[in-house]
Amino acid sequence: MRYRAGQRAWEATVAAPVNDEARKQDLTPSEEQESGRFDVKPNEAILFFDNLFPIRLSSLLSRQVETDRHVSDLLKRFNSSSLGIMDPIQLVKRAIPKNLPIKVTEILPRLKDGGAFVKFEYDSSLSVSEIEAKLLNKLKEEPIKPWFNPFRGIKARTVRGVPWLEDLHRYPSQMLMVEFVPPEPGAAAEELPEEVLYSLFRRYGKIADIIPQPADSKLTPRYAQIGFPGLRDTIMARNCLHGFVVNEAQGGGKNGTKLRLSYVQKEKAHSIWNWLTTHPRIVIPIVAALIAGVSVVIFDPIREFFITVHVQHSLRYTDWRIYKWFKSQAGTFSFYRKEEHIEGLGTIWKHRKDLIEQLQSWLDGSSDTFIVVTGPRGSGKAEMVMTQTLNDRKNVVLIDCKPIIEANGEAGTIKRLAAAVGYRPVFSWANNISSMIDLAVQGTTGVKSGFSETLESQLNKILHTTASALKSVALSARHKSDKDASLSEDAYLEAHPEQRPIIVVDNFLHKNEESSIVYDMIAEWAATIVQNNVAHVVFLTSDSAYSKSLTKAMPDRVFRTLSLGDLDVDVAKNFVVTRVEEGLKREALEEAEQGIDEKQQSKRPNMAGLDEGIRVLGGRLTDLEFLARRLKAGQAPREAVEEIVTEDATDIVKMYLLGRTADADRRWSTEQAWHLIKALADNPTLRYHQVLLTPTFASSLTSFANDGEAAIESLAGAELITVNTHQGRPQTITAGKPLHQAAFGVLVKDRVLRAKMDLAVLTEMSKVEAKNIDAVEKELQLLGGLPRHTGESAGRVMYLLSKLDVGQRKIAKMDYEMAGLKKILNEEF
Repeated sequence: MRYRAGQRAWEATVAAPVNDEARKQDLTPSEEQESGRFDVKPNEAILFFDNLFPIRLSSLLSRQVETDRHVSDLLKRFNSSSLGIMDPIQLVKRAIPKNLPIKVTEILPRLKDGGAFVKFEYDSSLSVSEIEAKLLNKLKEEPIKPWFNPFRGIKARTVRGVPWLEDLHRYPSQMLMVEFVPPEPGAAAEELPEEVLYSLFRRYGKIADIIPQPADSKLTPRYAQIGFPGLRDTIMARNCLHGFVVNEAQGGGKNGTKLRLSYVQKEKAHSIWNWLTTHPRIVIPIVAALIAGVSVVIFDPIREFFITVHVQHSLRYTDWRIYKWFKSQAGTFSFYRKEEHIEGLGTIWKHRKDLIEQLQSWLDGSSDTFIVVTGPRGSGKAEMVMTQTLNDRKNVVLIDCKPIIEANGEAGTIKRLAAAVGYRPVFSWANNISSMIDLAVQGTTGVKSGFSETLESQLNKILHTTASALKSVALSARHKSDKDASLSEDAYLEAHPEQRPIIVVDNFLHKNEESSIVYDMIAEWAATIVQNNVAHVVFLTSDSAYSKSLTKAMPDRVFRTLSLGDLDVDVAKNFVVTRVEEGLKREALEEAEQGIDEKQQSKRPNMAGLDEGIRVLGGRLTDLEFLARRLKAGQAPREAVEEIVTEDATDIVKMYLLGRTADADRRWSTEQAWHLIKALADNPTLRYHQVLLTPTFASSLTSFANDGEAAIESLAGAELITVNTHQGRPQTITAGKPLHQAAFGVLVKDRVLRAKMDLAVLTEMSKVEAKNIDAVEKELQLLGGLPRHTGESAGRVMYLLSKLDVGQRKIAKMDYEMAGLKKILNEEF
């Protein structure tokens, strides 16, 4: 009885106008959309049709043109007889029985709810409940199913409340929030019990749960939550009952209670995303590990392939047969720029034939240790190894440490090492980005994310991948038909040393940086591949202290060493003469091709004084080549040598005496360099420890040059001098190369330069003596403050006084010398 009374009250509410304001004005469809409500006349009602549009695509389908479309357009489509089978308006027309005496006046699609509001006029002889009953009976007997949902038919219900035509970004959910508000401002609303809510909402679908507001909650207005198993049922209930007023007979109180409905977005407290975002210390390292794993699986095989191609020179077109054939047919025609050829090297290779053959025999034999080729810079180490020893060998890789060490930043170091071994693709720029991400994560979570990698780990990754590729190259010649096919991989590599690739490491310890991580990692990596018989490794170095780094990597092996010195005088002379003659022959051929007469051709240079010039320059290959170029240009040997010596002296002044080198690369002072230059000009060979005992090296006031041994080692690394050893200990000091010895003599003869540098040395020594005198005076002052003088302290006082006297005499002598030097600087240019 209670429900029937409520039903009759609802029919009266639907049949009546919405409010007094709605009676006074007729709203257009666009005005209804803007105001958020329908204009319902006394003889009008509203139906809500569900399941007309797919809900999941509502956010894509809901465009401004759909919400602002005029009702006349929709009514034309409704009344048209040529509707498409996919048109949802056709589904509305099919759902309404033809014998039902109603007239559709407005259709408003609700895309995000998947349905549409249909306003219609009806005859007063019919009630709204009868119209709804006939419509439900029609849909039950003849279900209409849309194309996107063939398992659920269209449903329709009359709107009992006042729908809110909002277009906010609030999408349907399976939970409804039912707020109990007064129908008019100032009135009081009643909180409806669960039984009343069940009787109102059950008609729209099965209810999963009704959750009333806690009794101790202070939130207003009071509310309850109703959950439906089906999303479509929630949509139907919300659109049909929003704004419905529960009267007193239904339990809504004296003034009635208005229902305000809204969707409740269900919070998933234990969802995967929430867990991921709330546990960064666990998630971020796992994500970093997954990224690293994917990188290994995808990119490592690609990188290993490119390293293999780089080692085998598969993409070098000059080794292709078709290129060689075309080149033989085309004669001197070439696609590439010819590299400059150094004539006269045949004489040098004949002189070093024994060294070349020795190196080849070591590479052909089963060697499990390093091969080290030493010699001063410019002695032709790289040319001898690459062009003579390994010219006909396959699978040769050259790793030049000089550009790797001189690279700017970690990214440049990684990029150049990767280019040397053919490691690609390499994302060196990603290291800076990942470092910034790691720093940001560490600042927010307090733990490193693991995205960034250290320089050591990235270099190790490159070298490890290179080792795998080298092993593949070494085993590539293995075939099943070989007599030793049954051997394991390690046994095969040990039995066939000729199949191993050859790694040439040039400019090892280029800057004499023993602590450089690049040198240490290359040495350790080379030790691993040598001990595993994967490849032969040849180190080319100019540093005499190479054994420190290599012994650390392979402490239980003795290195096989080849030492290249300066050429003998006869060999050096033959090299220069051959180089000049071959150069002149080539120029004569070029001039003859241009039609130049023999009289006008370049004349043969005068070789008088060549022997003396060779003795001055010594047997350094780069200096001899420089001399040969000047001779081909027409200079006489004496003139050419003088200019070369003068230029070398100028370079020494700029590099060692004017302090223009970077402080980070030098551990010696200008005074120490001048002391060695002046001493070597007088005596070509100096005693090592005698130099260490001089005040310039033993008591230097320069902060980065106060260690005498480190200063000498740094000057040797800069090639100003050469330290010769005897039984493993340093014994003598000589000039870095013969040309330096001649340049030292030129510098010492420069009176102004000598006066300037001697003045600097004397100034420093004077400061050292003054410092010693100051210490003596303080001790004498301390002894003078004793209450009584004893015989025990008298000896100490006499010693200090004599030391004070000697120091003062030295200072006086140096002041006298400095006065003469200053006079030279004031009078001469």
